[in-house]
Amino acid sequence: MTSIADLRKSYERAELNEDASHPDPLQQFDKWLREAISSEVPEPNAMTVATVASNLRPSTRVVLIKGYDVRGITWFTNYESRKGQELAGNPYAALQFHWVELERVVRIEGLVEKISDEESDSYFHSRPLDSRIGAWASPQSQVISGRGVLVANAAKYGAKFLLNPPRPPHWGGYRLEPDSWQFWQGRKSRLHDRLRYSLESSGPNGAPPWLRERLAP
Repeated sequence: MTSIADLRKSYERAELNEDASHPDPLQQFDKWLREAISSEVPEPNAMTVATVASNLRPSTRVVLIKGYDVRGITWFTNYESRKGQELAGNPYAALQFHWVELERVVRIEGLVEKISDEESDSYFHSRPLDSRIGAWASPQSQVISGRGVLVANAAKYGAKFLLNPPRPPHWGGYRLEPDSWQFWQGRKSRLHDRLRYSLESSGPNGAPPWLRERLAP
């Protein structure tokens, strides 16, 4: 039987240096995400969201990124879920993308806010019908007696709303406004490339207000 302590991999696909990386982390993220999509890695849009509860216990879960621009990173969920409750008490979070096949990791930290009702409505009505019904049917993070509860709820709301379910008041989008980015590229001999971008108050001579530094891996 193989010991997990003996599992090893040599990272040799690519490199990340200061000259080749973009001075704007959003542009660097856009480049890497597009490469992950074009490389057809499994679920390139999957990201881990980490939040912290009032008792200082952290928790993580995987969600799907649904948008990104100069305002931040957007995803959608149930506001009454565990992550929603934790964000209500502590609005800071961390995100992580791990594209295993490309030997790359992106970490993002910042303040999280709910997006506008108009934005949430627009995305909600673009979803497949069963997903819109599912947003009503699932009391996310609550204890239920069995899967039958979800099936019964889906049938109830499907009959109630037919083909036009409205967005539930407890469901919508969040946007994380980054103040820190990290880009990690696996390298041989565990001497990985790791660049951190930290938000500054203003950039010199109109440059993006980001301080780019190399961290030891």
